[in-house]
Amino acid sequence: MVGKRIRMERIMDRGSGKTVIVPMDHGVTLGPMVGLTDMRKTINAVATGGANAIVIHKGLVEAGHRRSGKDVGLIIHLSASTCVAPDPNCKVLVCGVEEAIKLGADAISIHVNIGAEDEKSMLQDFGRVAREALEWGMPLLAMMYMRGPKVKNGYDVGVVKHAARVGAELGADIVKVPYTGSPESFQEVVEGCFVPVVIAGGEKMETDREILEMVKGSVQAGGAGVSIGRNAFQHRTPEKIIHAITKLVHSDVSVEDGLKELAA
Repeated sequence: MVGKRIRMERIMDRGSGKTVIVPMDHGVTLGPMVGLTDMRKTINAVATGGANAIVIHKGLVEAGHRRSGKDVGLIIHLSASTCVAPDPNCKVLVCGVEEAIKLGADAISIHVNIGAEDEKSMLQDFGRVAREALEWGMPLLAMMYMRGPKVKNGYDVGVVKHAARVGAELGADIVKVPYTGSPESFQEVVEGCFVPVVIAGGEKMETDREILEMVKGSVQAGGAGVSIGRNAFQHRTPEKIIHAITKLVHSDVSVEDGLKELAA
């Protein structure tokens, strides 16, 4: 559908076919945190740096609407849980597709933890959201993780490529999964998934080189970009780290060139 294609162009670069997404949905899970207090300031920084899209919950749309500055794609997150819940891995729907459209979303996202105790409910929600997204022509980003009693290592290539495949087969237009640690292993994930795959940023990293090496490795493996949160909005200069990441994703520069961009 032409509507979905147009919206996809608002969250992915037309030239490279890749994307740099900055998720900022952490406040529901963890509460207020560094980088997510002044939403207009943070969104302006990552937009100026060249991010293609941000992910936020519905209540932040007005709080983060800047009315000026560089445009950035809006992905509204439909899933939520808190860190103090009896089972934080159980995500529930807190927003609908039509509601997201009314708020101006260019795309929507959903979080599913494969292997969690309540996997069946999350898969049911996924199926319903995918059906509604198809009806409305809304791109769907699926954040797919392997988390539960039977999952020994959520970064193992075997479980990550399984999670990615579930996301693709159930109707996602873009799948987000953890990086498996090397271009060689992540290539297996990409090859097993027939829709674009982006990597999660994970926990806050110690150095800029670590961030950029992860980004470069995922792109070398055929990944479609990144969805990096804390390593972007909690960076000492969010605008600069996003600018460096966009250079790696869209222009295929080296890690060393990316570090030079940061130092400029």
